[in-house]
Amino acid sequence: MLKRLHPIEQARSAAGKIGEAILDLITTVPDSDELESASPREKANRIRRVASAKALATAGSLALPPGAWGWLTILPELRAVWRIQAQMVADIAAAYGKSATLTREQVAYCLFRHTAAHAVREVVAQVGERFLVQKSSVRVLQAIARQVGIDVSQRSLSRVVSRWLPVIGAAGVGLYAYHDTSKVARTAIAFFGSEIELVEGNAARVATQEVVARKVLGGKVVKGRALEAT
Repeated sequence: MLKRLHPIEQARSAAGKIGEAILDLITTVPDSDELESASPREKANRIRRVASAKALATAGSLALPPGAWGWLTILPELRAVWRIQAQMVADIAAAYGKSATLTREQVAYCLFRHTAAHAVREVVAQVGERFLVQKSSVRVLQAIARQVGIDVSQRSLSRVVSRWLPVIGAAGVGLYAYHDTSKVARTAIAFFGSEIELVEGNAARVATQEVVARKVLGGKVVKGRALEAT
């Protein structure tokens, strides 16, 4: 028998599991059956539309149960939508011919850059039209998952009320998943459409060093150990 808790208490109870779900998600890089495309952006947008529609249907259907039962579907809904998005990221990477170099840090960046940029900025940083990606330890990924989990759980608290309004709430949840998936796709398109470089150490720190080096060297770009060249 379902224990009837206040919605806020249920949200707090589920919040601790969100970080675990995120860690499980970002430690596995999905495979893709997509082939490299001669028009990767066009193909990526097709992938985006299909994935966004799938996320809408999945989230909307899981949000249909009313009341306390509806709250119990939030974590399964998040997991389901994130998996759709992760597969979409892998497919977009494949369209750009970058499946072989796709890493879990890249997946995490594409998934959560628009919702928790501060959580992923240490492992992926942009310098001009290039992206620097740090190869991370499990501990770093755990920290990312924990921080994103906090942000997601806080947003989930604001969505509790919709779980008590069947149909209307389900429509809102579905639309949110649709637009969220579209944002993930746009991040992935911009990311994989650029030059990607793997770096040792903190990506944000290396990016800062390169920006400083440009100023010191009169606009010249020196990759990696830029400051050493000065």
